[in-house]
Amino acid sequence: MATHVLEHDEAALTYDVHGEGGRPLMMIGQPMDASGFTALREQFPDRTVITYDPRGLGRSTRSDGSKEARPELQAADIHAIIEAVGGPVDLFASSGGAVTALELVASYPDDVVTLVAHEPPLIDVLPDADAARRARDGFIDAFFAGGFGAGMAQFMAMTSWQGEFTDEYFARPPADPAQFGLPAEDDGNRDNPLLSRDSLAITDYQVKPDALAAAPTRVVIAVGEETGNAFTARAAVDTAKLLGQDAVVFPSHHGGFMGGEFGYAGKPEEFGVKLREVLG
Repeated sequence: MATHVLEHDEAALTYDVHGEGGRPLMMIGQPMDASGFTALREQFPDRTVITYDPRGLGRSTRSDGSKEARPELQAADIHAIIEAVGGPVDLFASSGGAVTALELVASYPDDVVTLVAHEPPLIDVLPDADAARRARDGFIDAFFAGGFGAGMAQFMAMTSWQGEFTDEYFARPPADPAQFGLPAEDDGNRDNPLLSRDSLAITDYQVKPDALAAAPTRVVIAVGEETGNAFTARAAVDTAKLLGQDAVVFPSHHGGFMGGEFGYAGKPEEFGVKLREVLG
Protein backbone atom coordinates (compact mmCIF):
# COMPACT_ATOMS: atom_id res chain seq x y z
CA MET A 1 0.00 0.00 0.00
CA ALA A 2 1.18 3.50 -0.85
CA THR A 3 -0.27 6.49 1.02
CA HIS A 4 -0.37 9.93 -0.54
CA VAL A 5 -1.47 13.40 0.53
CA LEU A 6 -2.97 15.71 -2.09
CA GLU A 7 -3.22 19.43 -1.34
CA HIS A 8 -6.44 20.59 -2.99
CA ASP A 9 -8.76 23.55 -2.49
CA GLU A 10 -8.00 24.28 1.17
CA ALA A 11 -7.81 20.61 2.10
CA ALA A 12 -5.09 17.98 2.53
CA LEU A 13 -6.63 14.77 1.17
CA THR A 14 -5.09 11.49 2.25
CA TYR A 15 -5.62 8.54 -0.06
CA ASP A 16 -4.23 5.02 -0.32
CA VAL A 17 -3.37 2.97 -3.38
CA HIS A 18 -3.54 -0.79 -2.77
CA GLY A 19 -2.22 -3.44 -5.12
CA GLU A 20 -1.85 -3.32 -8.85
CA GLY A 21 -3.85 -4.58 -11.78
CA GLY A 22 -6.76 -3.73 -14.02
CA ARG A 23 -8.68 -0.48 -14.10
CA PRO A 24 -8.42 1.32 -10.73
CA LEU A 25 -11.35 0.60 -8.42
CA MET A 26 -12.10 3.43 -6.02
CA MET A 27 -14.19 2.96 -2.86
CA ILE A 28 -15.74 5.94 -1.08
CA GLY A 29 -18.15 6.63 1.76
CA GLN A 30 -19.48 9.49 3.88
CA PRO A 31 -19.06 9.99 6.78
CA MET A 32 -16.76 7.00 6.47
CA ASP A 33 -13.03 7.09 5.94
CA ALA A 34 -10.80 4.54 4.22
CA SER A 35 -10.79 2.18 7.21
CA GLY A 36 -14.40 1.18 6.51
CA PHE A 37 -13.44 -0.50 3.24
CA THR A 38 -10.76 -2.84 4.58
CA ALA A 39 -12.83 -6.02 4.25
CA LEU A 40 -14.17 -5.14 0.80
CA ARG A 41 -10.88 -4.13 -0.78
CA GLU A 42 -9.40 -7.42 0.37
CA GLN A 43 -11.84 -9.12 -2.01
CA PHE A 44 -10.02 -7.51 -4.96
CA PRO A 45 -6.37 -8.58 -4.69
CA ASP A 46 -6.11 -8.49 -8.49
CA ARG A 47 -7.14 -4.84 -8.81
CA THR A 48 -5.62 -1.51 -7.98
CA VAL A 49 -7.92 -0.25 -5.21
CA ILE A 50 -8.02 3.38 -4.10
CA THR A 51 -9.51 4.47 -0.78
CA TYR A 52 -9.48 7.90 0.82
CA ASP A 53 -10.50 9.93 3.83
CA PRO A 54 -12.97 12.71 2.94
CA ARG A 55 -11.91 16.22 3.88
CA GLY A 56 -12.16 16.78 7.61
CA LEU A 57 -12.39 13.07 8.40
CA GLY A 58 -9.74 10.57 9.45
CA ARG A 59 -6.33 11.64 8.19
CA SER A 60 -7.64 14.35 5.82
CA THR A 61 -7.78 17.92 7.04
CA ARG A 62 -9.55 21.03 5.80
CA SER A 63 -8.87 24.74 6.24
CA ASP A 64 -11.85 26.15 4.33
CA GLY A 65 -13.64 27.19 7.53
CA SER A 66 -16.51 24.72 7.07
CA LYS A 67 -17.48 21.30 8.39
CA GLU A 68 -20.28 20.79 5.89
CA ALA A 69 -20.25 17.60 3.82
CA ARG A 70 -21.32 19.19 0.54
CA PRO A 71 -21.49 16.67 -2.33
CA GLU A 72 -20.33 19.23 -4.92
CA LEU A 73 -17.17 20.00 -2.96
CA GLN A 74 -16.43 16.37 -2.19
CA ALA A 75 -16.97 15.43 -5.84
CA ALA A 76 -14.32 17.99 -6.78
CA ASP A 77 -11.98 16.41 -4.21
CA ILE A 78 -12.48 12.95 -5.68
CA HIS A 79 -12.01 14.32 -9.19
CA ALA A 80 -8.65 15.70 -8.09
CA ILE A 81 -7.61 12.32 -6.69
CA ILE A 82 -8.69 10.54 -9.88
CA GLU A 83 -6.63 12.99 -11.90
CA ALA A 84 -3.65 12.32 -9.61
CA VAL A 85 -3.82 8.53 -9.88
CA GLY A 86 -4.87 8.47 -13.53
CA GLY A 87 -8.45 7.69 -14.49
CA PRO A 88 -10.95 6.72 -15.45
CA VAL A 89 -11.86 4.45 -12.55
CA ASP A 90 -14.61 2.09 -11.51
CA LEU A 91 -16.28 3.41 -8.37
CA PHE A 92 -18.07 1.75 -5.48
CA ALA A 93 -19.77 4.33 -3.31
CA SER A 94 -21.64 3.77 -0.07
CA SER A 95 -24.33 5.82 1.68
CA GLY A 96 -23.40 9.52 1.67
CA GLY A 97 -20.51 8.59 -0.58
CA ALA A 98 -23.04 7.34 -3.12
CA VAL A 99 -24.59 10.81 -3.15
CA THR A 100 -21.18 12.37 -3.75
CA ALA A 101 -20.58 9.83 -6.52
CA LEU A 102 -23.78 10.80 -8.33
CA GLU A 103 -22.59 14.41 -8.28
CA LEU A 104 -19.13 13.31 -9.47
CA VAL A 105 -20.58 11.60 -12.54
CA ALA A 106 -22.88 14.55 -13.27
CA SER A 107 -20.04 17.10 -13.02
CA TYR A 108 -17.03 15.07 -14.22
CA PRO A 109 -18.56 12.54 -16.63
CA ASP A 110 -15.26 11.18 -17.94
CA ASP A 111 -13.93 10.14 -14.52
CA VAL A 112 -15.92 6.94 -13.97
CA VAL A 113 -16.57 3.93 -16.21
CA THR A 114 -18.99 2.11 -13.88
CA LEU A 115 -20.49 3.55 -10.71
CA VAL A 116 -22.14 1.29 -8.15
CA ALA A 117 -24.01 3.63 -5.81
CA HIS A 118 -25.08 1.63 -2.75
CA GLU A 119 -28.11 2.95 -0.85
CA PRO A 120 -27.75 6.73 -1.28
CA PRO A 121 -29.78 8.35 1.55
CA LEU A 122 -31.70 10.81 -0.64
CA ILE A 123 -34.89 12.27 0.79
CA ASP A 124 -36.51 14.03 -2.12
CA VAL A 125 -36.82 10.92 -4.30
CA LEU A 126 -39.28 9.47 -1.76
CA PRO A 127 -43.08 9.85 -1.98
CA ASP A 128 -43.08 10.72 1.74
CA ALA A 129 -40.21 13.21 1.44
CA ASP A 130 -41.69 15.74 3.87
CA ALA A 131 -42.20 13.10 6.54
CA ALA A 132 -38.74 11.62 5.90
CA ARG A 133 -37.19 15.06 6.34
CA ARG A 134 -39.09 15.48 9.60
CA ALA A 135 -37.77 12.10 10.77
CA ARG A 136 -34.23 13.10 9.75
CA ASP A 137 -34.53 16.38 11.61
CA GLY A 138 -35.71 14.39 14.61
CA PHE A 139 -32.39 12.66 15.18
CA ILE A 140 -30.51 15.92 14.68
CA ASP A 141 -32.73 17.60 17.27
CA ALA A 142 -32.20 14.66 19.64
CA PHE A 143 -28.43 14.97 19.22
CA PHE A 144 -28.38 18.68 20.03
CA ALA A 145 -30.76 18.19 22.95
CA GLY A 146 -29.18 15.13 24.56
CA GLY A 147 -25.83 14.39 22.97
CA PHE A 148 -24.40 11.46 21.06
CA GLY A 149 -26.34 8.61 22.69
CA ALA A 150 -29.71 10.30 22.28
CA GLY A 151 -28.98 11.35 18.71
CA MET A 152 -27.57 8.02 17.58
CA ALA A 153 -30.46 6.10 19.15
CA GLN A 154 -32.95 8.25 17.27
CA PHE A 155 -30.86 7.87 14.09
CA MET A 156 -30.97 4.09 14.42
CA ALA A 157 -34.70 4.15 15.10
CA MET A 158 -35.22 6.29 11.99
CA THR A 159 -33.02 4.24 9.67
CA SER A 160 -34.42 0.89 10.82
CA TRP A 161 -38.09 1.92 10.44
CA GLN A 162 -39.75 -0.15 7.74
CA GLY A 163 -41.91 1.67 5.20
CA GLU A 164 -43.04 5.26 4.94
CA PHE A 165 -42.82 7.58 7.93
CA THR A 166 -46.39 7.61 9.19
CA ASP A 167 -48.19 9.06 12.20
CA GLU A 168 -47.36 5.80 13.95
CA TYR A 169 -43.65 6.54 13.64
CA PHE A 170 -43.96 10.06 15.02
CA ALA A 171 -46.21 8.93 17.87
CA ARG A 172 -43.47 6.74 19.32
CA PRO A 173 -41.54 7.95 22.37
CA PRO A 174 -37.93 9.08 21.88
CA ALA A 175 -35.57 6.19 21.22
CA ASP A 176 -33.86 4.81 24.32
CA PRO A 177 -30.04 4.80 23.95
CA ALA A 178 -29.82 1.73 26.22
CA GLN A 179 -31.87 -0.25 23.69
CA PHE A 180 -28.98 0.13 21.26
CA GLY A 181 -26.18 -0.23 23.78
CA LEU A 182 -25.44 3.49 23.66
CA PRO A 183 -24.51 5.81 26.55
CA ALA A 184 -27.42 7.73 28.05
CA GLU A 185 -25.30 10.49 29.57
CA ASP A 186 -24.59 13.64 27.58
CA ASP A 187 -20.87 14.14 26.97
CA GLY A 188 -21.45 17.73 25.80
CA ASN A 189 -20.03 17.15 22.32
CA ARG A 190 -22.13 18.59 19.48
CA ASP A 191 -19.60 18.00 16.72
CA ASN A 192 -20.53 14.82 14.85
CA PRO A 193 -20.42 14.50 11.03
CA LEU A 194 -23.40 12.14 10.95
CA LEU A 195 -25.72 13.58 13.58
CA SER A 196 -25.10 17.31 13.23
CA ARG A 197 -26.40 19.65 10.54
CA ASP A 198 -23.15 19.13 8.62
CA SER A 199 -24.80 16.21 6.86
CA LEU A 200 -27.90 18.07 5.62
CA ALA A 201 -26.42 18.76 2.18
CA ILE A 202 -26.16 15.00 1.58
CA THR A 203 -29.71 13.96 2.38
CA ASP A 204 -31.12 17.12 0.73
CA TYR A 205 -29.11 16.65 -2.48
CA GLN A 206 -31.06 16.86 -5.74
CA VAL A 207 -30.21 14.13 -8.26
CA LYS A 208 -29.42 15.33 -11.79
CA PRO A 209 -30.96 12.64 -14.03
CA ASP A 210 -30.34 14.49 -17.30
CA ALA A 211 -26.63 14.96 -16.57
CA LEU A 212 -26.31 11.33 -15.48
CA ALA A 213 -28.05 10.14 -18.63
CA ALA A 214 -25.71 12.25 -20.78
CA ALA A 215 -22.57 10.88 -19.12
CA PRO A 216 -20.79 7.87 -20.63
CA THR A 217 -20.71 6.29 -17.15
CA ARG A 218 -22.73 3.16 -16.48
CA VAL A 219 -24.63 3.99 -13.28
CA VAL A 220 -25.88 1.13 -11.11
CA ILE A 221 -27.99 1.82 -8.02
CA ALA A 222 -27.58 -0.94 -5.44
CA VAL A 223 -29.73 -1.99 -2.48
CA GLY A 224 -29.07 -4.51 0.30
CA GLU A 225 -31.36 -7.51 0.42
CA GLU A 226 -31.52 -7.33 4.22
CA THR A 227 -32.26 -3.60 4.43
CA GLY A 228 -35.89 -4.43 3.79
CA ASN A 229 -38.09 -1.40 3.28
CA ALA A 230 -36.08 0.98 5.45
CA PHE A 231 -35.19 4.53 4.50
CA THR A 232 -31.97 3.88 2.59
CA ALA A 233 -33.46 0.91 0.71
CA ARG A 234 -36.49 2.93 -0.32
CA ALA A 235 -34.24 5.80 -1.37
CA ALA A 236 -32.15 3.45 -3.49
CA VAL A 237 -35.17 1.91 -5.19
CA ASP A 238 -36.71 5.31 -5.91
CA THR A 239 -33.41 6.78 -7.12
CA ALA A 240 -33.13 3.88 -9.55
CA LYS A 241 -36.67 4.53 -10.77
CA LEU A 242 -35.81 8.20 -11.31
CA LEU A 243 -32.94 7.06 -13.51
CA GLY A 244 -35.14 4.63 -15.43
CA GLN A 245 -33.72 1.44 -13.96
CA ASP A 246 -34.26 -1.14 -11.24
CA ALA A 247 -32.03 -1.24 -8.19
CA VAL A 248 -29.61 -4.18 -8.21
CA VAL A 249 -29.87 -6.31 -5.07
CA PHE A 250 -26.64 -6.93 -3.16
CA PRO A 251 -26.04 -9.29 -0.23
CA SER A 252 -26.57 -8.14 3.36
CA HIS A 253 -27.59 -4.67 4.54
CA HIS A 254 -26.55 -1.01 4.42
CA GLY A 255 -23.08 -1.87 5.75
CA GLY A 256 -22.99 -5.28 4.12
CA PHE A 257 -19.57 -4.77 2.54
CA MET A 258 -17.96 -4.37 5.96
CA GLY A 259 -16.46 -6.96 8.27
CA GLY A 260 -16.27 -6.06 11.96
CA GLU A 261 -15.57 -2.37 11.36
CA PHE A 262 -17.70 0.07 13.37
CA GLY A 263 -19.78 -2.76 14.83
CA TYR A 264 -21.23 -3.87 11.51
CA ALA A 265 -21.48 -7.57 10.71
CA GLY A 266 -21.83 -7.70 6.96
CA LYS A 267 -20.98 -10.29 4.34
CA PRO A 268 -17.92 -8.80 2.62
CA GLU A 269 -16.98 -11.98 0.76
CA GLU A 270 -20.44 -12.38 -0.77
CA PHE A 271 -20.66 -8.65 -1.33
CA GLY A 272 -17.34 -8.68 -3.17
CA VAL A 273 -18.50 -11.50 -5.45
CA LYS A 274 -21.61 -9.50 -6.37
CA LEU A 275 -19.64 -6.30 -6.89
CA ARG A 276 -17.17 -8.09 -9.17
CA GLU A 277 -20.11 -9.51 -11.15
CA VAL A 278 -21.77 -6.11 -11.54
CA LEU A 279 -18.51 -4.40 -12.51
CA GLY A 280 -17.96 -7.06 -15.14
